[in-house]
Amino acid sequence: MQHQRLNNKVALITGAGKGIGRACAQLFAAHGAQVIVSDIDAEAGLAVAIAIQEDGGQARFVELDVAQESDWQRMEKDVLRHEKRLDVLVNNAGIIGFLETGGAQDPEHMELSSWHAVMAVNSDGVALGCKYGMRLMKNSRAASIVNMSSRSGLVGIPGAAPYAASKAAVRNHSKTVALYCAQQGYPIRCNSIHPGAILTPLWDAMLGEGKDREAAIAHISQDIPIGHMGEPLDVAYAALYLASDEAKYVTGIELTIDGGILAGSAAAPGK
Repeated sequence: MQHQRLNNKVALITGAGKGIGRACAQLFAAHGAQVIVSDIDAEAGLAVAIAIQEDGGQARFVELDVAQESDWQRMEKDVLRHEKRLDVLVNNAGIIGFLETGGAQDPEHMELSSWHAVMAVNSDGVALGCKYGMRLMKNSRAASIVNMSSRSGLVGIPGAAPYAASKAAVRNHSKTVALYCAQQGYPIRCNSIHPGAILTPLWDAMLGEGKDREAAIAHISQDIPIGHMGEPLDVAYAALYLASDEAKYVTGIELTIDGGILAGSAAAPGK
């Protein structure tokens, strides 16, 4: 029988309808957590919750637009009504901006509306998650906030300036929340995860389809020391550790999951 590392913990995961969020939801449920699956895509999120239930896990779906404070206020009331508390929050929902906005993403030509759209989800969404998550976690015995940043939050990305800036904001805010919770004596830890080159739907706009997609993945893999792109479960296991009591002395860190990319990155950006 699998050791249940999150037994009796209530976990809320945003953007859980696909990719890393879905992997976290499924893995957390397998380790005993009561999972609140949330996503702006109700169909995808509900499908994840149903799949977990069919596998014998505990899960329910709540629709959530992380960029809207009113949605977080509704979520707070919903969790208090059903679970009474929150032990784990994974602020995973995020966008790159290529598909969601029509404007340029480089720092010279970027449109302010595109910048705001990316920031609203990636930065505001995490800040709001932390705000309302802390309120729900004060009654927890040992709580953990896991914020999904990115490798892009540690380095510059010429073609995706809003995304890189938003993920850098997540990195810094996670440290602020960690220190604030410690200062206030809250039983809440906060850490950030920085995935790089993980094969999720966020990459679809850049990879294309068919043979072009295969070629693009092969090209990207050439620059990864470990030799291949990662998968969502690689990140989910990192989140599982930070969410569990095994990480009870870990707060304010940034955990990079990138196959060794940042251990020896090239100095010059590609064209």
